[in-house]
Amino acid sequence: MNSTNEMSGLTRRTFMTLAGGAAGVAALSSFGIPTGWAANKPKVAPADVSLALDTTDVLVIGGGMAGLFAAVKAHDAGADVMILSKGRLGSSGQTPFAKGIFAYDPGVAGMTLDEFVDSVSRSALGSNNPLYTRQMAGNSLARVKELREWGFFESPLYNNCFKRPIAERSIPLLERVMVTHLLKENGMIAGAAGFSADDGKVHLVAAKSVILCTGAGGFKPNGFPICDLTHDGTVMAYNIGAKVTGKEWNDGHPASAENPAACFDGWGNMFEQKPTTTGVDIRHDLGVDMNYRAYVAGGPVRMGPPHQQETGQVAGGPYMPLEFMRNAPPGGAGGRHDDTPQRQGKGGPPPGMRGPRVGGSSAGMAIHKSEGLVPINDRCESTIPGLYAAGDALGSYMAGAIYTQIGSSLAGSAVQGAVAGEAAAAFCSSTVAPVIGKETIARVQEEMLAPLGREAGYNPAWVTQTLQGIMIPNFVLYIKKEKLLQAALAYVEELRDHHVGMLRAADFHELRLAHETANMIISAEMKLRASIMRTESRCSHFRLDYPEVDEKNWRAWINIYRGEDGSMKLEKQPFDSWPVA
Repeated sequence: MNSTNEMSGLTRRTFMTLAGGAAGVAALSSFGIPTGWAANKPKVAPADVSLALDTTDVLVIGGGMAGLFAAVKAHDAGADVMILSKGRLGSSGQTPFAKGIFAYDPGVAGMTLDEFVDSVSRSALGSNNPLYTRQMAGNSLARVKELREWGFFESPLYNNCFKRPIAERSIPLLERVMVTHLLKENGMIAGAAGFSADDGKVHLVAAKSVILCTGAGGFKPNGFPICDLTHDGTVMAYNIGAKVTGKEWNDGHPASAENPAACFDGWGNMFEQKPTTTGVDIRHDLGVDMNYRAYVAGGPVRMGPPHQQETGQVAGGPYMPLEFMRNAPPGGAGGRHDDTPQRQGKGGPPPGMRGPRVGGSSAGMAIHKSEGLVPINDRCESTIPGLYAAGDALGSYMAGAIYTQIGSSLAGSAVQGAVAGEAAAAFCSSTVAPVIGKETIARVQEEMLAPLGREAGYNPAWVTQTLQGIMIPNFVLYIKKEKLLQAALAYVEELRDHHVGMLRAADFHELRLAHETANMIISAEMKLRASIMRTESRCSHFRLDYPEVDEKNWRAWINIYRGEDGSMKLEKQPFDSWPVA
């Protein structure tokens, strides 16, 4: 049968013929069939974009909490410092939405530092790095005191208090610069390059050391405010050979099923509040347990004890240690491994959280501090000499693959930023300034501006929507099964191989979207491959086909790196490969 589309007059045979190549896709678009493909109408020509060159000792990329302390401590250690930020200082990424910061005060904590580290390790089922757990707690109070001096706790807006120490030190700051490339020479970091929509220039900074404070990222979901975070730093580092870890884990921040984009903090309050300090309270907050209950029983679920859930008792699901359960009714649903009721994390549902809640508002992001660059020591140094990372850009496993303390993420970013800044400054003191060749500069500019020069191509917003449809479904990202993971991977590989190279941009805004889209696709591939490889369920990673914790085979992190042939490689790194804190 040779059916005809009544609206376009396009026959099936013609459709199949046209769909055979790029020209066919463009023709389909002319018939009104949505493909995301169209002719490009650039407002900016690559040849008209000028180049600005700078040099520094330490280049900090990112303007959040980690970036602030990295810049300040590197400067105070004697290094010349420069900051590039995709957004505004103190007003981009997740930093402005964090209103609680953890402070371990041994005088009032009620537990020793050893006891704190041990408790976090039990909650994390061994997946944390105890050196970074101890580092965060032991240095948190000092960082909080400095923030207090800068006025951090006096306003819900952080821009002014962040500017204070930067201005006092006259640290150069370039905001609204989309960094797209890290530069490497002779096996060592040599700087970075990006573009600015404000001045219309490519900015290339030669540096002895680079500190990535670029945060984590997601797939631009509705709900949690991470839509300007797209794993830029992680992917840039991966592209030049750095190892990446933690991509199989899932952040569990919930959102309202009725108002998914409403900006509430973890306690149900609007963000217009001053930040406060939080004390020691070891938790076991999963988030993915809500997704499991919704998957099994259908529909959004209410946060609360099992006997109060709208969906009723649901057996199984992610494992939770008995130590971190409370308020569980007797005779409830059997929890995996221990015949005790499944339960939300210690502390129960946050006050103020009302109505149906669903996980997924941070889709594409892992647990804070569990994903990012693989550190080779406790100084935030990556596998590439001179390249450091801090905060959510560093896979430090500070709390493992679980969320264990309210406010610890912000504290960890402050602490790690300070550690990385001092370490990078020390590295620079014995390092010769890099020389970046003209060929490298030309290549980077060409790759960076390529979407502006394409006569036709895919709209990055359309490709992002396609990626979201592949990755965000509950039965792909959260409730995992190998067949569905493999199917999603095939789609993502198609986007990687066919669509990324044909992303188009008419201006600097679309150019930013094009690079963000490409980064999200690489991150999606990482998440799928790591999720397929980990054949167990642990913390925030849940496999319906491997629902048990596998202590024999999976007391290990998964690291990802780029092979010599350009393909993505994965390896295990045992939990005990680091010395005990």
